[in-house]
Amino acid sequence: MNLLENGHILKFPEHLTFTDDELFAFCQKNPELNIERDKHLNLIIMSPTGSLTGNINSKILIRLGIWNDEMNSGRVFDSSTGFTLPDRSMRSPDVSWVSNEQWDKLTLDQKMKFAPVCPEFVVEVKSPSDSLKELKNKMTEWMANGVRLAWLIDTEEHKVNIYNKNGSRQVIESFDTKLGGGDVLPGFQFDLSLLKEV
Repeated sequence: MNLLENGHILKFPEHLTFTDDELFAFCQKNPELNIERDKHLNLIIMSPTGSLTGNINSKILIRLGIWNDEMNSGRVFDSSTGFTLPDRSMRSPDVSWVSNEQWDKLTLDQKMKFAPVCPEFVVEVKSPSDSLKELKNKMTEWMANGVRLAWLIDTEEHKVNIYNKNGSRQVIESFDTKLGGGDVLPGFQFDLSLLKEV
């Protein structure tokens, strides 16, 4: 197991890896750290979200939450929520949504920890310090784990990379449009022009 911290790798003995329960306990003992685990079981210490990125996340989260309250079709999660994915990674997207159908399959104990479920919808917002290449790789991993719709939002370039469950990708090159939730989030729309005001 390696611990990745701002580009520095701390090496652990190869036989040392956390079980899912141990990882949850480790994160609970270190609440000041934003920790993810990749599919190779490396631990990644993420830097706190900057205020601008946090504001962008909240704009998306609020509108998704309003839509979800009206539809009552699932659960909405913020960037502090970890999910244990089929490839053993544990990730925390900036915004995510899990359908009631998937959520109701989980036990209460599973819901209290890093739930072993892949969100059907995720949003990642590129912050100034993020590598676009690494984020695109992360989006590919999200899709491989079962995400049905994903948005990678680059507020500096005013671009959105849209990933669909059928493997298709689309790039929106303007914030003068609305994004739709398709058949994953029927009726949900997000007006990208809201992100020009932050």
